[in-house]
Amino acid sequence: MASAVLDRKRTTGSGQPGPGHLPGPAPARTRSVPAWVWALPPVAVLALAFLYPLALVVQQSVTPDEGGVSLDPYADVFASEVFRDALTTTVWLAVGSTVGCLVLGFVLALVIAFVPFPGGKAVARFIDVFLSFPSFLITLALLFIYGSVGMANGLWTDVTGAAEGPFHFLTTPWGVLLAEITYFTPFVMRPLLAAFSQLDTGQLEVASSLGAGPVRMIRQVILPEALPALAAGGSLVLVMCLNEFGIVLFTGAKDVTTLPMLVYSKAILESDYPAACVVAVVNIAISVGLYSLYRVVSRRAGA
Repeated sequence: MASAVLDRKRTTGSGQPGPGHLPGPAPARTRSVPAWVWALPPVAVLALAFLYPLALVVQQSVTPDEGGVSLDPYADVFASEVFRDALTTTVWLAVGSTVGCLVLGFVLALVIAFVPFPGGKAVARFIDVFLSFPSFLITLALLFIYGSVGMANGLWTDVTGAAEGPFHFLTTPWGVLLAEITYFTPFVMRPLLAAFSQLDTGQLEVASSLGAGPVRMIRQVILPEALPALAAGGSLVLVMCLNEFGIVLFTGAKDVTTLPMLVYSKAILESDYPAACVVAVVNIAISVGLYSLYRVVSRRAGA
């Protein structure tokens, strides 16, 4: 008798309805929203804020003042010596600044990461804060130091009694190069410091025990580990230098014309909007290409 009751309980407890048991109502099915619906708001905002103005720039670049669709603005701009000079200046300034940032950033990151000194952690934190500074702020600081009436020239005139100081390089391409290297070097140091923090110090200890000097350890141990971070930081700096406008403007280098400065000159000073849009399209094409390269390098570097 007892075994029969237990068998009945087991049967009803195993998910099978017992005698006289009425099944309850089936749970209502909830309709899930398709995933593409959630993508509509950000796509709409992106299209309105970026893609639509970009389409207008491209449209204006093939629409001469006479009306109609034509590639004459591209032919006129590409045949202009001013455009070729601006393109050359933009490229060599960007490449020169990138090389300078890579060399200076690598040396400074080495010192911060591997040379113990008081305040090293504070300096590393300051690198993160420096990344938020606007570019014109660094340019103004250089103007206060090396400008025509800056501290360096003022000190020179006070000591020598000369009418003016010897420092006038800020209004030349070299001044723009110095300002860009000063501003963009932390963008190389940040990924380098992150890479150095993950470096196995046991490799350095083994290399040191085998008699390797500092230069050899840097070349054979540290540099191979830092190459992905150097590539990612250098690609990012190259893209930003190609589009830099504030540094060139605030240095007052009138003879330095880059592609962003040429866009400003054509659009604001000359009111030649088709030519300005052509230069802008070229600048965008170069930047997007280099940004794609930066994304590939960053993905491989794990940044």
